[in-house]
Amino acid sequence: MKFDKEGNVIIRNTIIISVTTLLATWLFLPQVFAIGVTVVVLILDILTIRFFRLPTRPTLTEANSIYSPADGTVVVCEKVYEGEYLKRDCLQISVFMSINNVHANWYPMAGEIEFFKHHHGEFMVAWHPKSSTENERTTVVMRDGNRQILIRQIAGLVARRIVCYAGNVTKVAQNDRMGFIKFGSRLDLFLPLDVEVKVKLNQKVTGSQTILATFADKK
Repeated sequence: MKFDKEGNVIIRNTIIISVTTLLATWLFLPQVFAIGVTVVVLILDILTIRFFRLPTRPTLTEANSIYSPADGTVVVCEKVYEGEYLKRDCLQISVFMSINNVHANWYPMAGEIEFFKHHHGEFMVAWHPKSSTENERTTVVMRDGNRQILIRQIAGLVARRIVCYAGNVTKVAQNDRMGFIKFGSRLDLFLPLDVEVKVKLNQKVTGSQTILATFADKK
């Protein structure tokens, strides 16, 4: 099992704090309390390190398909108006990531990065309807010929740090790493209305492995 580079500093600091805490605990507290503190500290360490796990997965490519950019659960699949950049009706598919999911993100298709912007905002719960437009978030627009999609990483109540690599590249391959959201959130995809949806509400999906939809036009 590998661990995401975005967790290096947090994992290092967690271990340093844990070791310091345990040394002080065993030096100054009765043994019964020291054992209890040790158990709690070890559990917290395991959970923190586990959060940044990065499983090895095959790199799947299918030009006509739109892969899930994240692990999680499909919580939205509906027609909406995207008003930030596309300015048109789209099919929105949203994937909610719980604290237990892998939090790495992937590009759902290959193409050029047409637009990227980071928005400062609130930290409402990620499933709140307004979180897509009012929370801390990034917007990435990808284009491949006449195909254009928008991806939005959204911070949640706990997630306070979004990492997105789109600002440093102009062209990406399908299922290249897109970024990381620390400690729970969601991703919204805004797709052409004529895509064929391959998932349903409340379905569990796997980032870079599950096909969310396919384009109507063949390449």
